[in-house]
Amino acid sequence: MKFLDEYRDAEKVKILVDQIQSLNIPPINIMEVCGSQTHTILKYNLEELLPANINLIHGPGCPVCVTPIGMIDKAISLAQKKDVIFTSYGDMLRIPGSKNSLMKVKASGADVRMIYSPLDAIRLAKENPDKKIIFFAIGFETTAPANAASILTAKKTKLTNFFVLSSQVLIPPAVQSLLDSDLIKLNALLAPGHVCTVTGTKWCGEISNHYKIPITVTGFEPVDILEGILISAKQILSNEHDTVNQYKRVVTKDGNLKAQETIYSVFEICHRNWRGLGEIKNSGLRIRNEFSHFDAEKNFEINSVTTNEDERCIAGEILQGLKKPNDCKLFSKDCTPTKPVGAPMVSSEGACAAYFNYRKVNELV
Repeated sequence: MKFLDEYRDAEKVKILVDQIQSLNIPPINIMEVCGSQTHTILKYNLEELLPANINLIHGPGCPVCVTPIGMIDKAISLAQKKDVIFTSYGDMLRIPGSKNSLMKVKASGADVRMIYSPLDAIRLAKENPDKKIIFFAIGFETTAPANAASILTAKKTKLTNFFVLSSQVLIPPAVQSLLDSDLIKLNALLAPGHVCTVTGTKWCGEISNHYKIPITVTGFEPVDILEGILISAKQILSNEHDTVNQYKRVVTKDGNLKAQETIYSVFEICHRNWRGLGEIKNSGLRIRNEFSHFDAEKNFEINSVTTNEDERCIAGEILQGLKKPNDCKLFSKDCTPTKPVGAPMVSSEGACAAYFNYRKVNELV
């Protein structure tokens, strides 16, 4: 296969579904780790094509969703400072903090700007030497290389008005945290293909061996997802627990070594709090001391904030795979994409947004 539409081919989908249906599968739980995979599953109604014994569980792989509310509150505090231009990706502007969102403080007069790349923030710093430009760096291993590169660019060009608020997180420790939990039983994982594009597949192999669980590195189209499920189901039936790379057209064993070098030249591993999951050891990236003059948390006084999560929201349980979005009493009533209560309803990778955007449509078909 060479082109994207080949991975949406109805005949290939039918062949894979028939193969999955032909297996004598016991009740199993397969978690797709990435939110983009969740959206594909909901958009193409793949769950309805699978045997009832296969339960797909949605994982925490939505970077916007797992950014802790305390960090959102810090971002809002920074955005309201004098002479600051605060920048971030579009979804982050709408994520609810304890009392506000970046979009609301923008409406109140703060200079908050949506960007498409950290290099946009670098450009703003060059064009506005009398302003302090703060970039809100969030995401997994996929965004970390570009975010690190922006700091290297700022250093190279001797910018003194560019700062980064880092809330970078790492997927492998989060996966391990879920597998260590007694709250959920997983029989197989679909690993996020784009993260593995950067990291390679070594960490998946280590987790497969340690936890005796099949992992299939999977892409994001219907054929990718179904093939990943088929590979996982066959391993479960044969009592195997290997890591298999379904996404070979993109992912290699070693990953992108240049991207890894860039990340760790700027960031170092730290403990990080995840929204809904709590603190996970060694799951974050903080800016190294040698780049501390770009670290927003070390260069601005940030007002202490008391975080206040909406107790009605079950986003934490959804991100752990313990519940599904339509289990929430607020879903599609008090919580919608235009009036979100929880982060998973905002993000384009959020499970709640996927259910809202696609499940209702599918139910009408």
